[in-house]
Amino acid sequence: MTKRLRSEMGSSTADRIVVRGQDLNALIGSVGLGAMAFLELKGRLPSDQELAVFEAILVALVEHGMTPSAIATRMTYLGAPESVQAAVAAGLLGLGGRFGGTVEDAARMLQEGGSAEVIVAAYRARKLAVPGLGHPIHKPIDPRVPRLFEVAAANGFSGRFVVLMNQVSEAATQVLGKPLPVNATGAIGALASELDIPWRVSRGLAVIARAVGLVGHLQEEIEEPLASEIWTRVDEEVSKRE
Repeated sequence: MTKRLRSEMGSSTADRIVVRGQDLNALIGSVGLGAMAFLELKGRLPSDQELAVFEAILVALVEHGMTPSAIATRMTYLGAPESVQAAVAAGLLGLGGRFGGTVEDAARMLQEGGSAEVIVAAYRARKLAVPGLGHPIHKPIDPRVPRLFEVAAANGFSGRFVVLMNQVSEAATQVLGKPLPVNATGAIGALASELDIPWRVSRGLAVIARAVGLVGHLQEEIEEPLASEIWTRVDEEVSKRE
């Protein structure tokens, strides 16, 4: 007998919509977007403490200026202004190993366990950078990290994953002989782990948050266009002959 297809995410009848077991009309006007996202991921509404930490993660990830993903969104909108969703999708496709995707790498590193020394040695043996450490701009520390950890501590989520992330930073700094402080994605990977969010979907937190930021970039692009100027200048400069 063929197994029946099932999903616990949502269902509807002629007069009712249910999301993760909750009546949608009861949710509308009573919970925010952060709580709704938590419900989708965890199958239940968050406690006040969980919500504070979860929303801190999302807020930290919304906006990062004119990154490649924001530029991709703006350039796609220039070519297809009838398709806002395609422009946002273009930007989200750029959330990989350098931008946002390291949340997943850090969460996986922490959730798979081991001591800080063993973790650092394993990455060094593979000649890979330890995820969640260092930043090309924010030095000597990433200013988002103390605040993220402060929110976590205030709400009872400064547990073993936060401790391990800081230990990894200390071990890497000692072994490699240069300062390697925890960066925002390392902190977020630790907090996602504290919230028991599996590493396989932790990159999705960046997707959720960055979609908001990219829509903001589109609104600015509509009001104060930059994409056409970027295109014109790139075309002129790459075509210029010495």
